[in-house]
Amino acid sequence: MPAEAPVEQHYRRVLEGLIGVHATQGNAIDVLRNGDEIFPAMLDAIRAAKSTVDLCTYVYWTGQIAFHFADALSDRARAGVRVRVLLDAVGAKSMNRDLVHQMEDAGCQVEWFRNPRDVGMGDVNNRTHRKVLVCDEEVGFTGGVGIAEEWEGDAGNPSEWRDTHFKVRGPAVDGLRAAFLSNWAESGRPLFEQADRFPDQPQPGHSIVQVIRCPSVVGWGEMATVLIALLRLARHQVRLTCAYFIPDESTSRALREAVERGVVVDVLVPGDHVDKRVVQVAGEAEYEDVLDAGVTLHRYQRTMLHAKILTVDGCVACVGSANFDPRSLGINEEANLVIFDRDVVALLDRQFTEDLRDAEVVDAEQWRDRGPLQKAAESVTRIVNDQL
Repeated sequence: MPAEAPVEQHYRRVLEGLIGVHATQGNAIDVLRNGDEIFPAMLDAIRAAKSTVDLCTYVYWTGQIAFHFADALSDRARAGVRVRVLLDAVGAKSMNRDLVHQMEDAGCQVEWFRNPRDVGMGDVNNRTHRKVLVCDEEVGFTGGVGIAEEWEGDAGNPSEWRDTHFKVRGPAVDGLRAAFLSNWAESGRPLFEQADRFPDQPQPGHSIVQVIRCPSVVGWGEMATVLIALLRLARHQVRLTCAYFIPDESTSRALREAVERGVVVDVLVPGDHVDKRVVQVAGEAEYEDVLDAGVTLHRYQRTMLHAKILTVDGCVACVGSANFDPRSLGINEEANLVIFDRDVVALLDRQFTEDLRDAEVVDAEQWRDRGPLQKAAESVTRIVNDQL
């Protein structure tokens, strides 16, 4: 196993000390780009499961992929595998209910997270935005992808979204399983059964990984702590890919201070094919300050960009379900990985560079001269952007 370099060791210890969650060694990380790589890997893991399958997702919509997942989960349940499926009651509300009935009839345990009809008003707004799949307690997946036709394909056209997901083997799988269980506990079902083995995790790789479970909070959360810390630790380069980018005062200050230290900061966000224009406008309300700070903003033009990836100094990455916005940094339940592995980070940085070929730089002078309608729209979103 390669020795941990001093800079990675420092970054690791800072984050461990800030949130009290230790990183694990010996993990293997596979970077999966777009549906053509992501969905086959997830489905293969489900179909190979012999004991347990746990799936938590915010999005489960429509399309052929929705049927493929329901079929694979149903098949495993009929084969005697304990299958648990947790769907966010708001994010997955458009799911084909026939697929739910199919899975339940096959023996899957299907639950809806915080159904608005069943919880108090104080809990309705706090959704689980996690995307976690764990099979046989040995292989896990997390990232940005939802189960819907929007993610099928290879981001070749506007109907195929650009996203990144991660396959994890090794001790970090325990953290992903815990992320699932902390949400599953609200269903009232057992947290563990005879099927659960709690195996000693092997160390199939050399990645050091910290799992950030990011529960919803009032005020400052773990995800905000991690992102701000990484921005403040950066010394050379920050590359952020984010589907929904709405920096608040703290994150804007951290970006500005990074540039003042000489850090090259590039941020890649959706362009013309964004799926939620109101969220994009809320982020645009902060563009002028970000651009004035010296951050370079790029807008991805091929299709909807849905990935959530932060890399720092070529040695650490923060990836998962969390966006760079108030909802992910406090309101929603999220799950992210902090990966200390220069090879993985180098791959993510290469993919970032490739994505920039399909992006346009936001010109600071032109942005200052944007029209009154755009400015008016930005002013309106400021009223509600803490909920976006």
